[in-house]
Amino acid sequence: MFQILRNFFDFCSAEDRRRFYVSIVFSFLQAVFEALKIPAIACMVKALLEQNVTANTCITCLCIMLVSVIGAGIVKSKATMLQTEGGYHTCAKKRMKLAEHLRYLPMGYYNENSLGRIMSVTTNTMQNLENVATRVVMIVCSGLLTTAVITVMILVYDWRIGLILCGGLAVFFAVNSGMMKASAAMAKQKIEKDSALVAKVIEYIQGIAEVKAFRLTGQRSLELNTAIDENEHANSAMELKLIPFMTAQSFWLKAIGTVIVLASVLLHIGGSMDLLTTIIMIISSYLIYAQLDNAGKYSALLRTVDVCVRQAQDVLSTPQMDISGRDISPEHCDISAENISFAYEQKKIIDGVSLRIPEHTATAIVGPSGGGKTTLTSLLSRFWGVDEGKVTLDGTDVREYSMDALMRNFSFVFQSVYLFADTVANNIRFGQPDAPMEKVMDAAKKACCHDFIMQLPDGYDTVIGEGGASLSGGEKQRISIARAIMKDAPVIVLDEATANVDPENETELMKAIEALTKEKTIIMIAHRLKTVRHADQILVIENGRIVQQGTHDSLMTQDGIYRTFVESRREAASWRL
Repeated sequence: MFQILRNFFDFCSAEDRRRFYVSIVFSFLQAVFEALKIPAIACMVKALLEQNVTANTCITCLCIMLVSVIGAGIVKSKATMLQTEGGYHTCAKKRMKLAEHLRYLPMGYYNENSLGRIMSVTTNTMQNLENVATRVVMIVCSGLLTTAVITVMILVYDWRIGLILCGGLAVFFAVNSGMMKASAAMAKQKIEKDSALVAKVIEYIQGIAEVKAFRLTGQRSLELNTAIDENEHANSAMELKLIPFMTAQSFWLKAIGTVIVLASVLLHIGGSMDLLTTIIMIISSYLIYAQLDNAGKYSALLRTVDVCVRQAQDVLSTPQMDISGRDISPEHCDISAENISFAYEQKKIIDGVSLRIPEHTATAIVGPSGGGKTTLTSLLSRFWGVDEGKVTLDGTDVREYSMDALMRNFSFVFQSVYLFADTVANNIRFGQPDAPMEKVMDAAKKACCHDFIMQLPDGYDTVIGEGGASLSGGEKQRISIARAIMKDAPVIVLDEATANVDPENETELMKAIEALTKEKTIIMIAHRLKTVRHADQILVIENGRIVQQGTHDSLMTQDGIYRTFVESRREAASWRL
């Protein structure tokens, strides 16, 4: 129990840890104020036994009781406020830290870990810490401190009853320890099932079009329902397994209270305890364990808190790419690769590739699907780190740049565009959040999307759905290009930017790309002949190697993949119905 509390405090920032420590001090003061009820009761009982109840006695007892109740209320309020602030502030800062940490993790991390698991850590895990951890820490600390203070006071009144009380506490903590061990495996299973459920829900929603198209609704619903049932079973199993321990704890505390009453009466009958102390012990037996009983029940949730902390720490301890390079601003944007190789899960994706992309030239990358085209562009822009060889920008190894300094030089337009659930203007100014509207509109006009934006209900202030769900594919692509124009990076990477665009939008999109790529260094992955034939150089990638390299005209004179690729496209284009 104490180790889990320590782990949680270590997880907090220094500022929030200080809040929790101060709140524990207030919890101790609350325990002292709560314990003042015993002297107040003792004062009145003594006056009753001596038949000497006076106004002064009543006022004294009332004052002590008021100090106890009001003091406990005030310090409890302070402790609760500090712990609540500490809990929510810790989770808010950890969420931001997780987001920043995820930003610099290798892309392989996102292949090895499901989106559901990552989202579960940043949502469910943090929410558990916000809602559960703060309450549990507060109740457990308060219960332990209150019990400790009252136990000391009982020992002062009568050491024999104090020893009985200490013995009862020892048994209680033994039962509690058993409960903590039982909850350890169950808590881990619960969190895993929570993550699995989130993953299934995301998968179901993201793939709903395919589910409907292939009439898999029943099958996918079954998988989702199974995840829900398993999650429900894990939560129920945890509760059912812990109920006997909580019942045993509660029963034992009441049993010890009964033992204290019997022992006090027997000691009085035997003449070794005066009547006043006997009555005080009997009354105190009902006060001693009130807080501890509550703390014991909530302590079962400490394992959940511990698992949540460990999950967040696992993500934060995942090694990031080395982003601590220099803040370099290259004078030119020549890109070179020297004998670079890259493997993923023992499979070599890029194998000994060397190339040079001069500044202000266009390089097209073509080849069979799965040949390594996208991986190559990811290595050139350091989305991935090379296993062998090196990539340079303006003659400097990209690993010597800080990640932010390197990314300033690259803009990307992907085949699959992601737009955020925000206004159109904010999606365009994504890289420059403080950019004025005039600059946003200028970028939109260059990207040929100003006209359709103005037709939206609120123009540039229209909030689009998550992922750009309310826009067509061509409209999303043009907004993505406007975003890239806003960034105005010297190197543009186009990954199948026109692959899924309908003919009606293609002309506008090509105009947008032309505006984006003017006087830039262009790296494009494409399959359309009209896109690649005017490139300054064409790289043909197969099985992770460059098998052909040259201009369109030179490659057409050679037997190989490129000429076969062009001829098959021409043959397909000549088909008529």
